[in-house]
Amino acid sequence: SLLQEIIYMTQEIVKMQEKEPSIVVKEEEDTKDEPVSESGDGAVGGDPPPAVEGAEGPLPSGGQGVEVGGTYMVRRADNTWCQAEVIQKRVNEVENQYEYYVHYENFNRRLDEWVLRDRIMASYDGMEAENGHDLGDSDRKITRNQKRKHDEINHVQKTYAEMDPTTAALEKEHEALTKVKYIDRIQIGRFEIDTWYFSPYPEEYGKCPKLWLCEFCLKYMRLEKTYRYHQGECNIRQPAGKDIYRKGNLSIYEVDGKDYKLYCQNLCLLAKLFLDHKTLYFDVEPFIFYILCEVDRYGAHIVGYFSKEKESPDGNNVACILTLPPYQRKGYGKLLIAFSYELSKLEQVTGSPEKPLSDLGKLSYRSYWSWVLLEILRDFRGTLSIKDLSGMTSITQGDIISTLQSLNLVKYWKGQHVICVTPKLIEEHLKSSEYKKPRLTVDITALRWTPPKKVNKTKKTSISHS
Repeated sequence: SLLQEIIYMTQEIVKMQEKEPSIVVKEEEDTKDEPVSESGDGAVGGDPPPAVEGAEGPLPSGGQGVEVGGTYMVRRADNTWCQAEVIQKRVNEVENQYEYYVHYENFNRRLDEWVLRDRIMASYDGMEAENGHDLGDSDRKITRNQKRKHDEINHVQKTYAEMDPTTAALEKEHEALTKVKYIDRIQIGRFEIDTWYFSPYPEEYGKCPKLWLCEFCLKYMRLEKTYRYHQGECNIRQPAGKDIYRKGNLSIYEVDGKDYKLYCQNLCLLAKLFLDHKTLYFDVEPFIFYILCEVDRYGAHIVGYFSKEKESPDGNNVACILTLPPYQRKGYGKLLIAFSYELSKLEQVTGSPEKPLSDLGKLSYRSYWSWVLLEILRDFRGTLSIKDLSGMTSITQGDIISTLQSLNLVKYWKGQHVICVTPKLIEEHLKSSEYKKPRLTVDITALRWTPPKKVNKTKKTSISHS
């Protein structure tokens, strides 16, 4: 009857109102044994994260008292408190808290990081910052050389006022484009590595806190299960290109960006996570890449690389150079630098790295140049000019002069630079840990490489645009 139906419907409504609201979580299907789609840009796609339906959940905490653009005292990982600017904020879904992207004043941008609210002090009256680097009065008492060394060791960045107007404008534009680093870490091979800088990975990958990279083909993935599946399917075990150097368990491969475009693009995106001023990502065809690997029975594991232009109008023998963080401080950086100069010697040209160098790059190059020049000056007897040194080492005269000036081994006399050395001064420098012999050196007998033939191009009278 109609009355019974009304009573039944009323009872059902009451039961529904008494029930607590439920949260329904969609579980991901297990696709470990199924192929996943690959995007055209070299990335390997994965499934979207689990969707949550039926409730919004509690609001994230930690959003009070901190404004984007404000300056606060922030506790770093080593428990020191430093003054920092808040650049961006987002919700940390794991902690269900707001976290803030901060830049520590007077520190290199690679130390920028995402921090939770409990590491930010809104009020810091009477507290002294660790990152002031306030030379103040002492700045007048130290030499320019000492100040340069202080800034290099402490990774102090130049202010815009210290740069020329053009450099300052370019630096401001670069900083605006690469201000926030969303990818916090990557997994490549057996290493999980904290990243240093922004890299322009495609949107769906560029905002992930963690990326998974195949250490052999350098494809990038969002999900671990996609990465594990790819490991089982990928049959590449070394970089593309030619193996031109083999010494012990180390190999260097020469890869032409024109022949292996996708691999080189992925390499550039990886490198940008650790290089601030790298601008090459996709136009890789004019470049050759030299990739250093540690080789074992599982394959050739990438350690670092440098790239160079096939034809450099500025005479650069290195465009970008990088040793991945797990392999730093082991001599690999100087091995790559030395290798670039051995190639220049075979080409019978002088070369210099493309500027600007990173702070770590400056230290490595300065140390290498100093060791090479000090070794020659110690053993040489007779008259030696800066031009002679350049011809022997393939280091440019400008780099030689700046290095000798930093060692106080050159004077400017009657309009020219004159080398002024004593055996005692040379030995004192060589005893310093800063200028000691590199742990790894290039064995020229293990190099299998011939310089490319120079193509004589007919000069055009029309104006060319670079």
